[in-house]
Amino acid sequence: MHLVPHAAAFVADALAWSRDADEARVRRLLRSPRSGVAHDVAAAYSVVGARFGSLLDAIGRERLALPAPDRDAALGFARNLERLRTVASQGTPDEALERLVEEAFPNVPEGVPASSAGANDAIALTQPQSAEPGTGMRARQKHFSASSLNAYAECPRKWFYRYSCGAIEDAGSSASFYGTAFHAALEYFHETFPRPDPGDAAVMLERIARDVARAFEAHRADFETHVEFVLQLRRAQRTARRYVAWLVARAKRSPFTVIGRELPAALQIEGFDFIGFIDRLDRDDATGGVTVIDYKTGSIAASAQEYREKVRSFSDFQLPFYYWAREAAGDRVATLALVPLKDALLDVRPIELEVVPLGSEPKRRNGDAYGTIGIGDLERARAKMAQICRELTDESITHFPVTDDPSACTYCAYADACNDRPAALEEKFGR
Repeated sequence: MHLVPHAAAFVADALAWSRDADEARVRRLLRSPRSGVAHDVAAAYSVVGARFGSLLDAIGRERLALPAPDRDAALGFARNLERLRTVASQGTPDEALERLVEEAFPNVPEGVPASSAGANDAIALTQPQSAEPGTGMRARQKHFSASSLNAYAECPRKWFYRYSCGAIEDAGSSASFYGTAFHAALEYFHETFPRPDPGDAAVMLERIARDVARAFEAHRADFETHVEFVLQLRRAQRTARRYVAWLVARAKRSPFTVIGRELPAALQIEGFDFIGFIDRLDRDDATGGVTVIDYKTGSIAASAQEYREKVRSFSDFQLPFYYWAREAAGDRVATLALVPLKDALLDVRPIELEVVPLGSEPKRRNGDAYGTIGIGDLERARAKMAQICRELTDESITHFPVTDDPSACTYCAYADACNDRPAALEEKFGR
């Protein structure tokens, strides 16, 4: 009997398998054009068979969900091999077994895929299709936050990855867990001391130490190692003592009452809903003016002027959002403040902006932690918030550009997926 090379190899493997049931042989038989099984189905079943131990058993149990023609081809292949093994076990001569293989697995001319065997019609190539025209996309969320707009202002591509794609889940970091635990500790603390009294300084120090320990213990599992947990706890304890020292000095200067902790903030701007949480809300006992406080356990502006410029350049919407949310709730917001809680070696020195009428901003030194911000700046920030929301919801955006600031990529969770990210200055001439 004269067989083309691949057919001869198929027959030889089939006969050998009928005697030793070697799984490697049956996988080769299945992937052969002569098996009658499509190549991709054969490859998939080879993987499944290796996982479950027996390829024929995997086919018989229909481990893969296949269209009827592919399923029937695979089952037919398995039945024919089982029949061959049964006949071989009866002592049938090799010549008869070869004829059985020839009948069960018709020959396919070399170079012709099994799926096209017997087809008389030539393959007709289709004409290339034009790409569909690009369309814009819109934000999926039903509400916005200042944090999401800050992300868009920092890098539109980052916003796309995080808020539109949900590309990856941010597992968090030691720094973010430190911030979460410290926020909780201060919430506990001000429940006990809503009106800090300089005469209670010693009691407040004792209490905040317990509250920090309680909060960090509740978040112990978030930290990757025990050493990391202990180091962050000690850092928080040292920072908390400096926080109490600042509270005492502030209460001596101007007594106040904490009227809100982790207070929900809701606002609608031109039909767009915004939500968030205000870390702390104080009311001055003498004037009744309200101070909106945002705790910062990361890096912040170095001066009041620097933060005001961030608001004016539409790169930070946090405090403007809180301002308008509390004004809408009926408060008279007098001051916006960022309280730094990152460095345990430095005194707590908040960045404070007094809200002043249009055109009445007094001149101050550039490095001062205390400054002013005009209502006009806050109004422009509010208008910009609505503008960004319209851009993100009217399906006009077809491309999200990347930031031109390399520092924004340093801790970005999506940096590895972003081929267009800007090179750091020290890398620009090294590529």
